[in-house]
Amino acid sequence: MRFFPILLTFMLLTGFFGRGQKTLRVEPPNWWIGMYHSEIELLVYGKGIGNYSTTLDPYEGVHLKEIKLVPNQNYQFVTLTIADRAAPGELTLHFKKSGSQPISYKYPILKRNPERRQLKGFDTSDAIYLITPDRFVNGNPKNDNIEGLKEKADRSFKGGRHGGDIEGMLQSLDYIKDLGFTAIWMNPILENDMPEYSYHGYSTTDFYKADPRYGDNSAFKNLCEEARKKGMKVIMDMIANHCGLEHWWMKDLPTEDWINQWPAYTETNHKKTVILDPYAAKIDRKQFFDGWFVPTMPDLNQRNSSMAKYLIQNTLWWIEYTGISGIRMDTYPYPDMHFMSDWTKAVMTEYPNFNIVGEEWVTRPTIVSYWQAGKKNANGYTSYLKSLMDFPLQNALVTSLNKEKTWASSWTDLYETLGQDYLYPDPSNLVVFPDNHDMSRIYTQLNEDFDKFKMALVYTATVRGIPQIYYGTEVLMKNPGTTDHGIIRSDFPGGWEGDATNAFTGKGLSDRQKEAQLFVKRLMNWRKKTPVVHHGKLMHFAPKNQDEIYVVFRYDDQNKIMIVFSKNEKEVSLDLAPYKEILGAEFSGRDILSGKTYQTSNTLPVKPNSVMVIEL
Repeated sequence: MRFFPILLTFMLLTGFFGRGQKTLRVEPPNWWIGMYHSEIELLVYGKGIGNYSTTLDPYEGVHLKEIKLVPNQNYQFVTLTIADRAAPGELTLHFKKSGSQPISYKYPILKRNPERRQLKGFDTSDAIYLITPDRFVNGNPKNDNIEGLKEKADRSFKGGRHGGDIEGMLQSLDYIKDLGFTAIWMNPILENDMPEYSYHGYSTTDFYKADPRYGDNSAFKNLCEEARKKGMKVIMDMIANHCGLEHWWMKDLPTEDWINQWPAYTETNHKKTVILDPYAAKIDRKQFFDGWFVPTMPDLNQRNSSMAKYLIQNTLWWIEYTGISGIRMDTYPYPDMHFMSDWTKAVMTEYPNFNIVGEEWVTRPTIVSYWQAGKKNANGYTSYLKSLMDFPLQNALVTSLNKEKTWASSWTDLYETLGQDYLYPDPSNLVVFPDNHDMSRIYTQLNEDFDKFKMALVYTATVRGIPQIYYGTEVLMKNPGTTDHGIIRSDFPGGWEGDATNAFTGKGLSDRQKEAQLFVKRLMNWRKKTPVVHHGKLMHFAPKNQDEIYVVFRYDDQNKIMIVFSKNEKEVSLDLAPYKEILGAEFSGRDILSGKTYQTSNTLPVKPNSVMVIEL
């Protein structure tokens, strides 16, 4: 696709003015009294509205501070300040133009929920269940197809809409809780009115509207409230880097620099090192930050002050409206990095106990750690981001599990990657995971080796950080022979009426799938009630080449957990002498996975290809 400025001009002239729009679009749709972020810039959109003068009826505590006009006369940006003394109600904005009918617009300012300021984000006590909404559970078949939206449901097409929705997630809260999970992260639920492949949610076409095929805004808010009643948290997936090509403003941009434009279509180069590279060329930096992801995802220009305010306000609006407990920010390093610092700081200032995890998909801790709050960077960059997805550890986990022993233990990659935690200001606030929605299922990555699968799950549940498991992992969902995302994100068995296999009831599941489901349930529920795994210290011992065993401890003043991973093909009698510095003089404990107890001994029998979690 080629995207020239001249094309935008053509769209301005032909794509909008034939519509005969008579009403105003105002975003955000409301605000609250008592917010730290008490100054807001309203995006006001309507045919020729830039030619109108704007006034605000007197309202105690509210002031019209500024009117900003842009080259496109269909926009105004109106700045309001809202003092704490203001009362809830409706502001009245008047738009007047000589010779035209005046327009009045009622703008709500609401009383703030006093609990919002203290929203508690996800933390190390949580375990996150990741869901792709369209592929999880179809709770309301009536919203599978919505008149006016481009893509219709086609469950037979791997890349199509299948019908999963918010109601389906709501109906499944007890199942997820029973598995031992305390938080849900769902892939984006905002409107994606793209003509095809819209189910994944990452091409937003309306930043203030849930996709009707999932449900409306109130349904999403209700999901958050019902989850909270069950002691569960909801993490919202957001995107500040790009929108969908079918976003409503793409047909009538307020300014030419609203998005990052190039003489010809230019993709990002994905060169993460340019951020700190002292030798990087300016054009390479520009292409990384300003290049588009794909032709259908326009790259937003956060250096435009109104775009920056729009994105910050949108985030605060969703937190305040729904009471979510966290955000997962997609493609965190790709927007303007100084904007991302401002965005994260704004959220954390408004909600001090909140948490945000950023996606920085690179397998080098030197790069991932750059973005975490508290990091002293060589270029002076200051971040306010608490958490990141731990892609380096995920990569090392799979590498070590699949690697054959050479002159060094196959566990070395995992051991040495974890040993680089000194690079992070707070490694305990990283999100750890065996897989996610953008990569092959962990069971497939491990060549459907069930013993290694169990090791991967135990490591994820017991290492420092916040564990995240993808939906269906508990029943060994897989994608053999393909990396097609439509297959990776297959429908959850039992999520549709008439499914031959049902993970909720056990119908049609193989014995191995049932075993996996029970294993995940036992492991995650044990983790939920084991604080030493949430907050305890970690010690690991260098894996010895001859025995292919890796031992990790979690401990505090009162408790010790010994996790033993073995990739041996035969049983090993593990000499406990090297671990005396943490074991002390005596060894006894119980393996929470098998239930077997161990009495005082100098050795520990370790079965082949196994993992033990021993409470000492």
